[in-house]
Amino acid sequence: MNTTSAPKTRPGRPGRTDRLPVWRMGLTGGLVGILCCVGPAVLGLLGIVSASTAFVWATDLYNNYAWWFRFGGLAVLALLVWLSLRRRDECSLAGLRRWRWRLLGVLGIAVATYVALYAPTTWLGTRA
Repeated sequence: MNTTSAPKTRPGRPGRTDRLPVWRMGLTGGLVGILCCVGPAVLGLLGIVSASTAFVWATDLYNNYAWWFRFGGLAVLALLVWLSLRRRDECSLAGLRRWRWRLLGVLGIAVATYVALYAPTTWLGTRA
């Protein structure tokens, strides 16, 4: 009998390991949290709207609705974590304790994504 600790695969899904998709969840949560600034900036960079329009939209969204976007990012992050743990039948306190370091990694990646996208959008705002 082999007692090595290889990652468990889910039955019926070949190649899927029993791990939390840390990067995907963190990037999604961070991106939703900063969407108030990234959305208008992307529209401006693609030439869909002018730079001054993108600046006005981003300023208005950030000044008036930034906390709504941040809470939305946290809600998306919590939903993704809940769905991921539920899919693994680990949606309990024991499951949270088992995956706590990965969950902290998800939160860290979400915050890093927010900060990494906040810096260039703020810089682009000074150029408008």
